[in-house]
Amino acid sequence: MTTAMQPTVNRAMFTAEDAAAYLSLGRSTVYELMAAGDLPYVKVGRSRRIRLTELDAFVAQLKPHAN
Repeated sequence: MTTAMQPTVNRAMFTAEDAAAYLSLGRSTVYELMAAGDLPYVKVGRSRRIRLTELDAFVAQLKPHAN
């Protein structure tokens, strides 16, 4: 039996594309979450970056789906 491994992260901020990979979501979904205010981000010049702490907080607030 194998166990899921926690990815090793060596950075504090992610692009939307990298955040999508980290969350196992699509890039468009990450942009939609940012636009809706569900995933906070910071502007660095013209680009948006998402803090690792925000990604982890987003995952922590998700509720499991009950049948």
